[in-house]
Amino acid sequence: MSVPEITVDELATRLAAPGAALFDVRQPDEYRAGHVPSAVLVPLNELADRVAEFPTDGDVLVICRSGARSSMACEFLEQHGRNALNVAGGMLAWIESGRDVSSGDSPS
Repeated sequence: MSVPEITVDELATRLAAPGAALFDVRQPDEYRAGHVPSAVLVPLNELADRVAEFPTDGDVLVICRSGARSSMACEFLEQHGRNALNVAGGMLAWIESGRDVSSGDSPS
């Protein structure tokens, strides 16, 4: 299954608009070390138990370190009625683009 992707430039544009839903599927220690400021942590291994937290209307944006875990998450979310978009290149691409990164346990 091919997962739809967006670039970090497209992600930044979408996050500037109201209502964007970005989920980070990395592990808590990775998230604490640095994440996109508005990203909500839902580790990949918790996805099945927390699928109800993902909106069913509009696009769901999903990010991880490089794009592999988020691609798997998008496949799962698509199977559960969500329109999920993978962020190509993940946090590595986001950081490389020079955009803001937050640290800690929660979105800012």
